[in-house]
Amino acid sequence: MDIAERAQALALKIRKHKDGIETEEATKNAFVMPFISTVLGYDVFNPAEVIPEFTADVGTKRGEKIDYAIVHDGQVQVLVEAKKINDPLRIEHASQLFRYFAVTNARIAVLTNGQVYEFYTDLDAPNRMDAKPFLVLDFADIDETLLPELAKLTKESFDLDSVISAAGELKYIGQLKRILAAQFKEPEDEWVKFLTTRVYEGPFTQRIREQFGPLVAKATRQFLNEQVNDRLKNALGAPDSYVSVTPQADPAVAESPAREDGNGELVTTEEEIEGYRVVRAIVCGEVAAARVVPRDTKTYFGVLLDDNNRKPIARLWFNRSKKYLGVFDENKVETRIPIANVEEIYAHADHLRRTVARYLTAPPVAAEEAQSSSAW
Repeated sequence: MDIAERAQALALKIRKHKDGIETEEATKNAFVMPFISTVLGYDVFNPAEVIPEFTADVGTKRGEKIDYAIVHDGQVQVLVEAKKINDPLRIEHASQLFRYFAVTNARIAVLTNGQVYEFYTDLDAPNRMDAKPFLVLDFADIDETLLPELAKLTKESFDLDSVISAAGELKYIGQLKRILAAQFKEPEDEWVKFLTTRVYEGPFTQRIREQFGPLVAKATRQFLNEQVNDRLKNALGAPDSYVSVTPQADPAVAESPAREDGNGELVTTEEEIEGYRVVRAIVCGEVAAARVVPRDTKTYFGVLLDDNNRKPIARLWFNRSKKYLGVFDENKVETRIPIANVEEIYAHADHLRRTVARYLTAPPVAAEEAQSSSAW
């Protein structure tokens, strides 16, 4: 497997098991060691490659230990400090990393809670670990643009000079992306004012702020969806992982092969039926099983609540070399998640249940929804 596939496999493991992990030691065994071994490719049981409980006396500090030191070409190159899963990572957690960074050959330090990995180097001052990471990798939402840089730290492709040379740009691009993501999710007043004053000529009063706040949030979401749709239309078959598309204008219809027999009839596979049964079994605790209805199309197999195309529960994209499960957020924006088999649908059971629960608690919208019967 390439690094993207290895990372996605670990992400799936984290989603499945993180709720059952309660200690730092369990976090290291379940997630951090697999990251070092399966993603980075080092033998965690070979002390010539990975040293657990790495000790190096630092000044008056004696006997302090770093959780793992990764060795390449006989030199300690990467230090890893682990905390318990779900614990927020703070710079205060990295005190030992700061001290060890200055007295070893390591140029890369990693602070992690098993799900989020923060990578540090010494951009600001030689041999002194920076206070801010140059790369942040979250296995709950993998940014695949970072994986080529991560690959440079793997055993088979280790290229420290290249990592360091790219670190400065990565550091600021990452910070800017996180700021933008925060603004798109919940825009701050300054962001709302910045955009509003470019389309509204009147004074920016409190009333205008309250009026344009939701408009800015909605416009940014639509902009992102349109950019994704345009990219998919231009890609025409390029490999993808997590892809969000609006249900009203689904470009995947153009990129998926038709699912028809020689007579133009839809072909529903046993695997799709099995997937539908899994989805129905998952959500039947929220709603009667009879209300969970399948609807096949030329490009995917849909699962709807009450046979209503405005209440999609899931989409099964099984008519391709890579299988995907389509799930929906509160805005009915679809996210396609790669799965290896039908059983992996269970890993997303909570999301599917929440989707059904939202439909059950939402107020009636309009007559057109109740009467909706067009092809989904």
